[in-house]
Order: sequence, then structure tokens, then C-alpha cells
Amino acid sequence: MIITLIVFLLILSVLVLIHEAGHYFVAKKFGIKVEEFGFGFPLTPPLWQMKKGETVYSFYPVLIGGFVKLYGEDEAGGGRITGEKEVKKGNDEHRAFYSRPLWQRLLVVIAGVVMNALLAAVIYYVFLGLSNFKQDLPLYGNPTFFGANEKLINEIDIREVSKNSPAEKAGITPFSVIESINGTKITQEKTFGALIKENLGKQMRITWKDANNKTHTAMVTPRVNAPKNQGSLGVVFSPNNVVTLSYDTPVQKLFSGFTHPVNLMSWNFTALGYLIDISKKENSAEPIRGAVSGPIGIGFAVGSLISIPDVKTRILQLINLTGLLSVSLAFMNVLPIPGLDGGRLLFIVIEAVTRKKMNLKVEGYINAGGMVILLALVALVSINDVQTHSQDIVNYFSHLFQR
Repeated sequence: MIITLIVFLLILSVLVLIHEAGHYFVAKKFGIKVEEFGFGFPLTPPLWQMKKGETVYSFYPVLIGGFVKLYGEDEAGGGRITGEKEVKKGNDEHRAFYSRPLWQRLLVVIAGVVMNALLAAVIYYVFLGLSNFKQDLPLYGNPTFFGANEKLINEIDIREVSKNSPAEKAGITPFSVIESINGTKITQEKTFGALIKENLGKQMRITWKDANNKTHTAMVTPRVNAPKNQGSLGVVFSPNNVVTLSYDTPVQKLFSGFTHPVNLMSWNFTALGYLIDISKKENSAEPIRGAVSGPIGIGFAVGSLISIPDVKTRILQLINLTGLLSVSLAFMNVLPIPGLDGGRLLFIVIEAVTRKKMNLKVEGYINAGGMVILLALVALVSINDVQTHSQDIVNYFSHLFQR
């Protein structure tokens, strides 16, 4: 649990600091006064503060984000609503954010998004380089990919293996993929079930690939009378359609750090649409609930990745998660939602079109209201995370008290 927390906070810190550093350095480059660089949300007094030059550097206990407070512009959640008249009372009006040319304000606002996008590109160059420029993705719907070659694979994935079952004794582990039985290639659930039924009480040769992509073959005898809630082999499996994205040509590899994050976002949104359709058909929110995670859910995801036995696979999956979070953070922040960078960008676009600045106090209230709504959504998603992982939480504390 402690290692999971440390790794989770390390990943979050890198993403937030890179994002806010974009705002910070571009603002400094243009001579805009940076009043505060904060890590965490200022819902409580800071745990630590230090002033260097004109900027206060703060560390807040609510570790789900950060902010850069610019003079003359109120970062949602970053402090009071600053009016234009109040700024004019000082001697640094020319250094206030609102007084700078429109193009400078635009660059400051989008700098955080650009930094997260660049970080994602660097991460995926490393990830793909260590993965032979390939990645397997479970296929939901029909996502559109570009700049990569696609190969569709139908497979049977092993999700769970019962203790003392024929599968466990043969060495089959969770996250394995069944390849063949008695030489017959397995790609469909129907074929898999028929061959097991055909060989009840008989030895059969089964070949599979484990989570580290290593091939194994063993003789297994499916049970005629299996224990309750266990199959003949003692596995929980699911049919899975997988698409392999590969960047093979020099040009594909050259741009893969940028094209792969875009392909991942296309895959994510297609999968979300697929789950929404299932929710409509089943008249249930469960499929979507299981696909949406907040900070707690991400923490559990980090914990599951840390538990992967193979070191290389563990590191690769943590790198992949960090890259996906970085590109997701960039995408979410560019959406025109008050309280996010996209909301501020929207105000700048409106000003460019109307050639009239919005009242600073009104803009501040709109952004603060947007941030309240966003925090409420984070709270709702976190409640869903707790419900989803309730058994894991109970097991952890039970183990802790037993110790």
C-alpha cells in the first residue's frame, strides 16, 4: 500500500508539475508577475510555503492538482476574485495578466496543455521503443487509427485461475491467452468450450502465452466433476478481440510518439461510446461506472500494475499509464469548461471575436463556479471508485488489523 501510494503520488506530481511549469515559464518569459505556484488545491491552509523573489511556492494537502496564480488573473480556486480596479492601484499594472496582448495570454493558457502533450510524446517514444513499436489493445467498437499498421486478433483470455485446479497445476496464470488445444488453434469461445467438453477426464495438450508473452505447453486433464462454481479446468475466461498497433516503417516510428497518443484517445472514446450503447440496451449504468475512474481508481490501477511479477512488464505498464494520464490531462484541460485552461481559452477567443474584454470579476466567478462543479464531479467519481473497490479496501484493512 505504501509503495502504491508513493508511485501514485510520484506519477501525479510529474504530470501536475510539468503542466503548471508550462504556465509558469511562459508567463515569466513575457514578464507577467507570478504570485503563487501551488501544488495541490488550496482548500485548506498550505502545509509548506516559501517565497523566492516575487513568487510564493506552496504545497497543499489536497494532492489532486495544482495552479499558477498570475497577477491580475484569478486561477479558479487560487484565491480571491481580483478586480481590475484593485490591480490598477498597484505599480505593476503592465505586468498583470489581463493587460498583456491577447496572443501572450493565449500562449500562457495553452502552455500547460502543450507541456502535457509533449510529455506524453516523450513517454510513448520510450514505451514504444521498449515494446518493439507495438501495443495490443482490446477492441471495442470500430476506432479509427492512423500512422500505424493494424492486425485484428481473436483470443481467449484467462481472467482467474482457481486454487488446486487442473489449470493451476499445469502452470496457467491469470492474464494468459489460450493458443491451442491438441493442436487446434483457439480463437472462439465455442471452440474452446467444445474441446474441453470433448476431453473431460482425458489428457489434452494445451498451449498458452502468459502475461509476459512467453509460450508454454502442458498436459491437462479437465475434471468430470468439478467443484461448485468452478469449471472443468478451473478458470474464468472471456473471449476478446484484440487489435495490434505496430509502427513498422521509419516514418511511422519517427512520428509514433505523437500519433500513438492520438490513437489511444480515439480508442478510449470509441470504447466509451461502445459502453454507453451497452448501458442503453441494458438500461443500466454499470458498464459506464466500471469504465470511469478518479484518483482512487487510478491509485488501485497503480497498485495492480505494481503487483505484476515480471519487472519489465511492470515498468512498461506504469510508463504506459503515465503517458495515458498525461495525454488525458492535456485533452481534458483544453475542453471549454470554466475552471480549466479550456475555459480561459474560450474567454480569450470570445474577446478576440468581440474585441471586448470580459469583466475580470465576472470571469473569476464563472471560473470559480466551474471549479466547484468539477470538484463535485471528482467527489462523485471517487464515491464510485470506493464502491467498485470496496472488497479490496475491506481485504486490505482486514489484513492490516490481522498483522
